[in-house]
Amino acid sequence: MTRQIFETYFRKWYLTVYRVAFIQMKAHADAEDVAQEVFVRLLKNQPQFENEEHEKAWFIRTGVNLCKDLIKSKWRTTTVSIDKIPEQERANFTLPFMEEDETLWKVMELPEKYRNCLYFFYYEDYSIREIAQILKMPENTVKTNLKRGREALRDSLSRNGGLV
Repeated sequence: MTRQIFETYFRKWYLTVYRVAFIQMKAHADAEDVAQEVFVRLLKNQPQFENEEHEKAWFIRTGVNLCKDLIKSKWRTTTVSIDKIPEQERANFTLPFMEEDETLWKVMELPEKYRNCLYFFYYEDYSIREIAQILKMPENTVKTNLKRGREALRDSLSRNGGLV
């Protein structure tokens, strides 16, 4: 792979990979590590992409899988997650490369299955079919997770006086 081709992939996919990793990991440094590892694997494996959709799926799927591996690691289970930050302290933290709002913070507090589906659907504009492929789950499961995630988000926002 030439340097120019690698740089093209990097410019095209870094922010997407980073945002997906950040939603999973809830930490800037972890998201950067995952994004970096995705591009290391790109260099190492040099996959041949059939089309743009296959290329996009490879970057996202690789990022999601690396996040799952990191979440399972011993180190990760002994550290404090961003969702443990008290609400009044959140003003001291920013979500890099992301437009922040209270709703995004609430989405990040949801269980992973709801958080992932809502984030991909509303923040990355993926279709239900694409989300099912990325997360390797049936489309009906994605629909159910979206519905339940919306309900949980609505409950969370209404409890805290947010918009419904």
